[in-house]
Amino acid sequence: MLRITLKLPDGTPDALRFSIALRMGVEADAFTLFPRKRSIDAREKPVYVWTADLDFASEKLEKALLKKHGKLLSPAPAETPSVFPAVKRSPSRRPIVVGFGPAGIFCALMLARSGLKPIVLERGGSMEERVAKVDSFFEHGILDEATNLQFGEGGAGAFSDGKLNTLVKDKSFRGYYILEQFVKAGAPEEILWLNKPHIGTDLLRNVITNLRNEIVSLGGEVRFGVQVDGLLCENGAVAGVRTRHGEVIRSDTVVLAIGHSARDTFRMLHETDIAMEKKPFSVGVRIEHPQSLIDKSQYGNAVGFPPADYKLVCHTSAGRVVYTFCMCPGGIVVAAASDKDGVVTNGMSYHARDGVNANSALLCEIHPEDVPGGLFSGMEFQVALEQLAFRIGGGAHRAPAQTVGDFLNGVPSHAFGSVVPTYTRGAVPSDLREVLPDYVCDALAEALPYFGKKIRGFDAPDAVMTAVESRSTSPVRIVRNESMQSCSLRGLYPIGEGAGYAGGIISAAIDGLKCAEVIVGEGRA
Repeated sequence: MLRITLKLPDGTPDALRFSIALRMGVEADAFTLFPRKRSIDAREKPVYVWTADLDFASEKLEKALLKKHGKLLSPAPAETPSVFPAVKRSPSRRPIVVGFGPAGIFCALMLARSGLKPIVLERGGSMEERVAKVDSFFEHGILDEATNLQFGEGGAGAFSDGKLNTLVKDKSFRGYYILEQFVKAGAPEEILWLNKPHIGTDLLRNVITNLRNEIVSLGGEVRFGVQVDGLLCENGAVAGVRTRHGEVIRSDTVVLAIGHSARDTFRMLHETDIAMEKKPFSVGVRIEHPQSLIDKSQYGNAVGFPPADYKLVCHTSAGRVVYTFCMCPGGIVVAAASDKDGVVTNGMSYHARDGVNANSALLCEIHPEDVPGGLFSGMEFQVALEQLAFRIGGGAHRAPAQTVGDFLNGVPSHAFGSVVPTYTRGAVPSDLREVLPDYVCDALAEALPYFGKKIRGFDAPDAVMTAVESRSTSPVRIVRNESMQSCSLRGLYPIGEGAGYAGGIISAAIDGLKCAEVIVGEGRA
């Protein structure tokens, strides 16, 4: 197996195959092509940068090509893809998985494949029900506090962009293994080699449903509309859960994949003396620009490339970090509230990413010392901002928004310019300094011109900022030990973003996979 890296003006695998054949002097069908990575180098004239492995039927031919084209080719590195342990056992007590976002899905999937027939309890609705209720909220403002953009099958990431890039070092290839499972469930094969893979909200819904169907086909259960409001504890170990409807389900293995917005569950855990701690989090806004402006800044006059994205970080003079997060090319800003009197923003793109605007979270880091008080002071800070945004937006989940020009000039917005806000419940021209703390606004005001030097037009006067982006991560962490179990209760496994151990779809799914490996390896359940 040989590895090659090429720069090409065309981003299709077919173009890669024919270019390799031409350069190697072989027929296009003389080798099996395994694309490994495709990125874009936009430093000068934009080009696609491909890394691929080539498998020739003849070892002799490979050696000859390696000798002739040593500057282009190298032996492909030996890689050992992650393979989940092929353990099969009949459970004495079926494991319980609380929550059905990425962490819960992949933990339950792997437990089901091991024969453990997990019981999944999700407070929100199924994907079909969830789509209907989210659409109703967007169009009519009818919010279901149990089934919305935060709660329901797929978790919060199901209504975003389906972005699958992660900063997690993937030496064990768990991330690649997860991408393979997404492809098997119907995701585009390109996610296996795109530098920043994404599925898109529209395609991700079907993928999640297919993963659920596999869990069920293997004897697992996925129960929707079931909220856990108590833990059963015996002799320092978990013994099961109690649901809001009074049902008791016994098990010595309970996985908590509750997501970052399960505030009532965090309080229940605290009352049960489960160890938790405060952690840093972030708040800010969703910022929107014309996608054409981002493309122009990243690609110049080149055409034919995918909608451009960006990732920016600024260390301010006051020592705060401002950064962009969850950037959605060609997307919309969505109403992501889970409380009737709060406003929360998030971003969403479909697979085509063909919307007029680009949007991203523009966030300021918040430290525990910024919000003094008890364990839940960060959570209470989030709630206060969301409720304030609701009031300033005038109710009905309309969101306060301000142009960048007005924000930097310190004056309220009374109208929007060329950038039309896409927020799904309607944006109201406002003064964001009435919503966000001064130290957050000062940090954003310092970062915007700095980012404008990185992405030309980022601080353009007509760009729009919509508040409040408050759910990027959890402000608390459920403390666990090296075996991924709660330090307070044996058999309780806090995982994923809500527990404080992940920050996106892939990192959460990896955490769920690791948890299943531990449970299967220990022979629990």
